[in-house]
Amino acid sequence: MNIIVGVLVVLGCVFGGFVLSGGQLLALWHPPELLIIGGGAFGGFVIANSPTVIKATFKSLPAILKGSPYKKALYLELLALLYELLMKARKEGLMSLEAHIEEPDKSPIFSEYPKILANHHAMDFLTDYLRLMVTGTANALEMENLMDLEMETHHQEAHAPSHAVQGMADGLPGFGIVAAVMGVVITMASISAGPEVIGAKVAAALVGTFVGILLSYGFAGPIASSMGTLAADEGKFIEVIKVTLLASLNGYSPQVAIEFGRKVIYHAERPGFTELEEYVKQKK
Repeated sequence: MNIIVGVLVVLGCVFGGFVLSGGQLLALWHPPELLIIGGGAFGGFVIANSPTVIKATFKSLPAILKGSPYKKALYLELLALLYELLMKARKEGLMSLEAHIEEPDKSPIFSEYPKILANHHAMDFLTDYLRLMVTGTANALEMENLMDLEMETHHQEAHAPSHAVQGMADGLPGFGIVAAVMGVVITMASISAGPEVIGAKVAAALVGTFVGILLSYGFAGPIASSMGTLAADEGKFIEVIKVTLLASLNGYSPQVAIEFGRKVIYHAERPGFTELEEYVKQKK
């Protein structure tokens, strides 16, 4: 929703201000300029990035339109799920979790939290490290080092689309200048024409610079930032799992372990201590 509002504000203010200043919108309509700038920038984007990153970038676009799903309600579900899993392990032993983590879709515990179950990255992270805890082959320090390495790898992959779009945003003003220079070349070839013809061609050339800068700072750059924010939110979600599991592995009770996890949530989305306690009791 924020993306749509932002786009409307950019378009309204830029073009509205132009019209209020006495400009004619049709004077800005030059499809060849758009082809040069948009096509050139997209071509550079394709050259600079692997097919995997290109595919991930297009896949990320609908996600930013929906906005971040990592709100307080989802964190409450995550912490309640972790509490339930850790309590079961505490009462019945870690081996009691084996059937749940091998087939989460069929688990009566995971089925109570469909939003978490639908988050494949979080589920893979959670079940993989619960599996290691069940086997008992890793201590807390080794587990933390491995988690950090995996999270760093995921961080690089998750931020690749935002870096790709930001690279395209950085190039758009340059392609705007290319379009403007080509327009000047056309103008110079028509130097013998009257002032009106030359003026129209110069104006068309300047539109190229305008379009390149507008697309860069008004659209591509903000979209890249939005993609990066969404990736950071996902990374924070996984960090909550990491901190909670490590607290449990270090011997803390499930109640205290989820408090460790709660503390690393961003303040705006962090549930209160009492709020979390009441939610967990509700889910029992």
